[in-house]
Amino acid sequence: MSEFKSCMFLNRILRGVQSLIMASKYNIVFVLGGPGAGKGTQCSKIVDKFGFIHLSAGDLLREERAKPGSEYGELIENHIKNGTIVPVEITCSLLERAMKDSGKMDFLIDGFPRNQNNLEGWNKEMGEKVNLKFVLFFNCPLEVCTQRCLDRGAAGSGRSDDNLESLKKRFDTYMNATMPIIEHYEEQDLVRKIDATRSPDEVFEDVEKLFS
Repeated sequence: MSEFKSCMFLNRILRGVQSLIMASKYNIVFVLGGPGAGKGTQCSKIVDKFGFIHLSAGDLLREERAKPGSEYGELIENHIKNGTIVPVEITCSLLERAMKDSGKMDFLIDGFPRNQNNLEGWNKEMGEKVNLKFVLFFNCPLEVCTQRCLDRGAAGSGRSDDNLESLKKRFDTYMNATMPIIEHYEEQDLVRKIDATRSPDEVFEDVEKLFS
């Protein structure tokens, strides 16, 4: 075999190995936006139409908090009530466990990463295990998001943070900690911004184009 053919053969092998490595990684879409921007509603629609698994960092934390005897329960409760961010090691651990338990490969991760610590912790713990496809950003003004959350709380959402005091803290966290993360991914051309002020069906018309 000539040297040229040998090189071509090795290149094909390397491409094949790279394809296998990529195929063995979890495919991830981060879903970000302020409280009440409609992340959960849109994730449900994506799941129904495109078969992704929806993992809400907040829901996983709330489930862990509610487990009898959870070693993290009280810590998580205090962070949720105060509108602050749970240590990234806990969140990454819960997300990875949920991905493994699902037996699937395509995931929407809703409400994460929420700050620089989340981003660094994710890259350290999960960066080599995933393919980040893009960041789905639901852009919605503070006033609209606030009213949606208050309406949700009045309708009996059962969420301890759907009240004005907690919402103010959550929005402060979002603006000061999460928006810089969105800007970080914008610099990498990974953000897909959606106008979330419209009805859920109108919003989804734009969302589904990104997954088709």
